[in-house]
Amino acid sequence: MCGIVGYLGEKNSKEILLGGLKELEYRGYDSAGIAVLQDGQFDSFKAIGKLVNLEEKTKDFVTDKFSIGIGHTRWATHGKPTELNAHPHLGSESYVVHNGIIENYAELKKELIAEGVTFLSQTDTEVIVHQFEKNLKTANSAFDAFKTTISQLEGAYATLLVTKGEEETIFFAKHGSPMLVGINAENEKYFASSDTPLIGHCSDVNYFEDGDFGYVTPDELAIFDVTGVKKEPVFQKLSTNKLSAQKDGFRFFMEKEIYEQSTVIADTLIGRLCDAEVLFDELDPTLFDGINEIKLCACGTSYHSALTATYLFERHAKVKTSIEVASEFRYRDPIMTKDTLFVVISQSGETADTLETLKMAKAAGLKTLVICNVDNSSMVRLADACILTRAGVEKGVASTKAFATQVTVFWMMSLYLAGLKKALPQEEIARQIALLREVPASVKVEDEMHEKIKRLSKRYLHGHGFFFIGRDVFYPLALEGALKLKEISYLHAEGYPSGEMKHGPIALADPELFTIALLPQHLLYEKAKSNVEELSARDSTICAISSIAFDKADDFIPINECKDYMLEFFEMMVVLQVLSLEISVRLGNDVDMPRNLAKSVTVE
Repeated sequence: MCGIVGYLGEKNSKEILLGGLKELEYRGYDSAGIAVLQDGQFDSFKAIGKLVNLEEKTKDFVTDKFSIGIGHTRWATHGKPTELNAHPHLGSESYVVHNGIIENYAELKKELIAEGVTFLSQTDTEVIVHQFEKNLKTANSAFDAFKTTISQLEGAYATLLVTKGEEETIFFAKHGSPMLVGINAENEKYFASSDTPLIGHCSDVNYFEDGDFGYVTPDELAIFDVTGVKKEPVFQKLSTNKLSAQKDGFRFFMEKEIYEQSTVIADTLIGRLCDAEVLFDELDPTLFDGINEIKLCACGTSYHSALTATYLFERHAKVKTSIEVASEFRYRDPIMTKDTLFVVISQSGETADTLETLKMAKAAGLKTLVICNVDNSSMVRLADACILTRAGVEKGVASTKAFATQVTVFWMMSLYLAGLKKALPQEEIARQIALLREVPASVKVEDEMHEKIKRLSKRYLHGHGFFFIGRDVFYPLALEGALKLKEISYLHAEGYPSGEMKHGPIALADPELFTIALLPQHLLYEKAKSNVEELSARDSTICAISSIAFDKADDFIPINECKDYMLEFFEMMVVLQVLSLEISVRLGNDVDMPRNLAKSVTVE
């Protein structure tokens, strides 16, 4: 959530800042703004809603000489999405942008108001710029004032600050929220929350560590660590490929990403499958020495993939596995023992609640592993070990290919552990590896299936809710199907274990309750079918997804006949994603950027 960009150089900074913010739209936002300092004067523009509104406001503004600028897309945390609450925030002669949450802002704000400072916004961010200007009055330099300000902040932040007294300098600090700086041969400096805004502008980038702060000028990049010691930047080459950031002819990024799942799952498998064993070169087998339990911790879609893993780990590897909702786990004084491998799952590697649980596990002395899509992310740098999912850029806020690749990694990991522990016969491991090789083909979206769902979707635009039901690993898939529909259609939906419907929820059954029933041929088919028949008998509208026709279904979406329930899992996953997509399209919603949601949730 929220996106930061910054620029120092002689090009048209307005276009660079707006272009960078456009590349960050996938993170989710409700307002945006930029501030540019040129010839000792600030120009600032803000707008609520889409970036097109900000572009309209800045259409007559041009920079044609050296300038410094900062920009921001905001996802509201403190205060409503209004122009006053949008970033950048202004002091007397300074502007600031910020991602994260300043936890002690109320205390600082109270002190500043007592000293006569007037606040314009309801945000925590505005405290930063006023605190800086307060410190500037007694500091030896603007940098000293900035350094003092950062030391007074509590919470998570990535921030850029510019001030009139230093018109060739951008000050920066990073603690808990992602940020990087890029350079090129023209001596320009670029800041962003992720790689994509810098592609095409920079050759090399430095990813800031927690606690890093400093400044850039035309001739200098100065970075200091959390103790105040100056450090050298660690530059890495930046990819030049922007193809994955384009829609490639699809209506929405989400649609494109559903279709990409075949390719990215193949990437996830590459180099990790032999005929009879799974290889994770990135893992040291001693990571699992002395481990008697695996504890998985995640949020949202990643939680659903992790819940799927609990079935696979216990079934294949015969290792005790538990799962935690990160936002709950971090506040309930959990008991953590050193015979537990603590595994966190996050698409971005920056999810605040999940990152904090990882820090708790590290502090307790547990071995840690992260399943993540973003190399150099905070979780990847902190954990003892990492498995990258290789899903590529995912711009749709509602996750699709991240979920698919996470489940693929967990299936492989369950077999890897089964091999280490000799928990499955070698021939069974080999059989499942052969099945894994079929997953890329099983998630290819067939035109006939997509067209059928497109036609079917017009029947599911009303009613008082949806139940997505399934058993075993199809229960977390039902949860994920319900989440996808909620996220982009704004219709009420619940995922439920099929066998639990009779324990209360069946009271809701009537023709206006839509039941999406997952009926895998190879796993508890008869039991799941009986549960659906209970709903049908009470006149619920049934949409069955199966390779076997179901005579009591009002609608039936067939999948291909598969050799194993895990292949059925992936085929049904695609059906649920496409169904949610098409319902949302018919409702006229913004599929890629649903209201109130953000891609990378870096606040609690």
